[in-house]
Amino acid sequence: MKIAVCDDDSAAREHIILLINEQLQGAEIVSFSSGEEMLDSQDRFDIYFLDVEMKTLSGMDTAKRIRQSQEERSSPKSIIIFITGYERYMQDAFDVSAFHYLLKPVSEEKFRSVFERALTEAKTSSERLERYILIKNSGVQQKVYIRDIYYIESANKKVIIHTQNGTLEIYGKMDELEKMTGSGFYRCHRCYLVNMEMITSYNIDTIRVASGDKLILAQKKYTDFVRQYMKYAKDGGIVNV
Repeated sequence: MKIAVCDDDSAAREHIILLINEQLQGAEIVSFSSGEEMLDSQDRFDIYFLDVEMKTLSGMDTAKRIRQSQEERSSPKSIIIFITGYERYMQDAFDVSAFHYLLKPVSEEKFRSVFERALTEAKTSSERLERYILIKNSGVQQKVYIRDIYYIESANKKVIIHTQNGTLEIYGKMDELEKMTGSGFYRCHRCYLVNMEMITSYNIDTIRVASGDKLILAQKKYTDFVRQYMKYAKDGGIVNV
């Protein structure tokens, strides 16, 4: 577990590091006195603690650059927790998909609660990255990572798996693929099985995924889809809408 603590107040940094060490042993914790210093390191961290009101590059702008870099590299989103003395930044935190927002002075009880949930989310994300399905392609068993799949499409007796590495066309049934992919995927139409992690927008009859493709959302499924998508988000799923 790699954790970054970025704050231009040395006492505040040390306090957060102390709280982390009290709750988690063996983590790699790196402290930074500015957003520029942290970004220049080019390290990737599982969890970021960012002070919003840093004097040069603010924590909010630092978070935006982290997210931009992750999107450009198609990397999984790290957990970002803001620390600040002002509530007025709360709305901006949603723009960078922040995990939580801690107010100074940081309550030890509140920190423990938030950090415990962050650790659970980080572990879930790590396990999610390793999930895959096995398919037979041209007579050869092939591993396809769940994280790479945009959606799966039914085409007569075949299914087409649309991934970040191109498309795979195999013989199979959508019902079988639906069982294989499990939670995190939704059958939005009889012809489409979408990876909810890849959804970038939706309306009453259409779902758009990160590849830019638009999928049909059966109108009779809209209410159920919203309910399932909200549950997926609440359970810690990656949301890009």
